[in-house]
Amino acid sequence: MTTDITGLSARDLARLIRRREVSAAEATEAVLARIEDRADLNAFITVCADEARAEARAADDRVRAAEDPDALPPLLGVPYSVKDLTLTRGVRTTMGSAIFRDFVPAEDAVAVARARAAGAVLVGKTTTPEFGHKQAADAPIFGRTLNPIDPKVTCGASSAGAAVAVAAGMGPIALGTDGGGSIRIPAACCGIVGLKATLGRIPHLQLPDLIAANSFVGPMARDVADTALLFDAIQGFDARDPWGQGTLPAERRATTLDGLRVAYLRSCGTRVDPRVLTATDAAVARMIEAGARVHEIEIDFASEERHFLVILQSGLAARVGPQLARFRDQLDPSLVTTIEKGLTHSAVDLSAAAAARTALFGRLQAELARADVIVSPTLTAPPLPVDQDPNGIVTIAGEPAGTIRGAWYPYTFPLNLTGHPALSMPCGTTSDDGLPLALQIIGRWHDDRYILDVAGLVETALG
Repeated sequence: MTTDITGLSARDLARLIRRREVSAAEATEAVLARIEDRADLNAFITVCADEARAEARAADDRVRAAEDPDALPPLLGVPYSVKDLTLTRGVRTTMGSAIFRDFVPAEDAVAVARARAAGAVLVGKTTTPEFGHKQAADAPIFGRTLNPIDPKVTCGASSAGAAVAVAAGMGPIALGTDGGGSIRIPAACCGIVGLKATLGRIPHLQLPDLIAANSFVGPMARDVADTALLFDAIQGFDARDPWGQGTLPAERRATTLDGLRVAYLRSCGTRVDPRVLTATDAAVARMIEAGARVHEIEIDFASEERHFLVILQSGLAARVGPQLARFRDQLDPSLVTTIEKGLTHSAVDLSAAAAARTALFGRLQAELARADVIVSPTLTAPPLPVDQDPNGIVTIAGEPAGTIRGAWYPYTFPLNLTGHPALSMPCGTTSDDGLPLALQIIGRWHDDRYILDVAGLVETALG
């Protein structure tokens, strides 16, 4: 076949494999070759080539034996990657840290087990900063991951390698994790789509505190339809998750933008690059042309940064702090600083952060009672310089704007606190240097499929 397999969508590749027009083995070899060819991007910590080839051969055996190809699993033979924070049975999972450099899990995370059941072929584990703690795509055990669009700017984090792998053809789909925007930020920086689902919708049982969880496993892909395909394969409640009790409510679906009620969160309490506003304004204008009813809202997301940091830093201090004395010299200095800050927070600080989280949830619920979705920029600026200090001051539109969470991604991390689903999708590029810009779509709890539908309609409207 002359088609470039690495450029195919997951849904087209799955269809061709079922029809025996492309073999799973061919698809896997093409992706492994692309990983080797683009080793300069440093997207993978571990490549499990032998295991992937064995899984691909087994997929081809299933296709040959199938009486009804359409009854085969939806991702059979499709190569994909998993961020190295997520457990993969028999394949090392380092958390991006020397602490777990040689750790090989005995079981899969729920999302990985479901992707495996859907027939997807795991080709490797993608890069992440240690424990996903910072917004920079580097860690002591693997170095720096580069943006395939422009290596002078960041590819985003902490699902850095996952976004780069998808954008550069190293598998059409990937699993990332999102603890404050860590799927949506690299998706925005690399020009792809990423979804942080509703809390509990894709179980993430690795977390030590499932009750107050703010980290999510989710799908990443080059377009909305592939993101939805992977979401459908891995979503669903799990009785071991406190947010997965009972049954899913009846899901809304969207078939048109006509009549859609949209709350436009244009400003959220900090400086926004005019190039970002131009792109998101244009996307909203296309929605209005298609019949959407838009009203503008303001929520001071940026002011939630201090509460988010208390939760993030305290959690890392509890989880990794006991290893600090033994591994300090092998850890990212930024992680050490984060842990040490976490050790200074009091129980009162943590309780106040939880109260702020609750109040923010109520505010979003009120806005979504009079809107079907909230749309916003994903980031306040295009991808930052690759050498941006994640603990330093960020410059937005030529002016100092504050620290990185409140200044660059205030639109993303609040949704981790409230549990609402949020999707990032491309909505244009900068005119001067062609860097990607992105729109975020936020929905009501369990409206994951609804915002995927809306995103697909917006994707079509934007051309």
